[in-house]
Amino acid sequence: MNVILFGPPGAGKGTQADHLVKYFNLHKISTGDLLRNEINNKTELGNKIKIIIDQGKLVSDDIINNLITNILSDKKFYNRLIFDGYPRNIDQAINLDHLVKKYNQKISCVLSLNVEKEIIIKRILGRQTCSKCGLIFNEHFYPSTKDNHSCGIKFLVKRSDDNDKTILNRLETYLVKTLPILDYYKKLNLLHEINGKGRIDQIFKEISAILASLEA
Repeated sequence: MNVILFGPPGAGKGTQADHLVKYFNLHKISTGDLLRNEINNKTELGNKIKIIIDQGKLVSDDIINNLITNILSDKKFYNRLIFDGYPRNIDQAINLDHLVKKYNQKISCVLSLNVEKEIIIKRILGRQTCSKCGLIFNEHFYPSTKDNHSCGIKFLVKRSDDNDKTILNRLETYLVKTLPILDYYKKLNLLHEINGKGRIDQIFKEISAILASLEA
């Protein structure tokens, strides 16, 4: 199956995707991770991408679409993908439809995590990522402990774009450009809306039930 995780910044898409990857043996495709890898390589393109991300804006569709094309054309990922952070506008959604058909695949469902603005801000400001293993934690909701994280707190870092100003810009961008995609996928009968305010395990249980029904 191919699944899209949808929701505003800080809704918990990355955390849920990490759990689903393990449980359903899928591959997570995070355009954010792909772009940050480019930034970490300090290429000319990476430097341009960093400026755009730090301002809370979206990277051009051409850059993102090329990254997605490379993934869908790789046979080892055939119908085993979780899209986290893509598509973010209608044009990207239409492009994804063309690509999955081109490579004889399909989108099985779209999961939308609904979370209030106040909770989103707190989640983003408290977000921490392990630079060694890539796991995501939160100082307020899901802190790193000896039981859930063997690398240690010294590897925990915060993203440069996790700040008040950038958060508000990203939320505004989401509302204007990304939220209309819900209607697009709703018309295709692919949309499942999830209450994203609960505990991580509760949200995962609800999502797992939906995906399990698709496999039945």
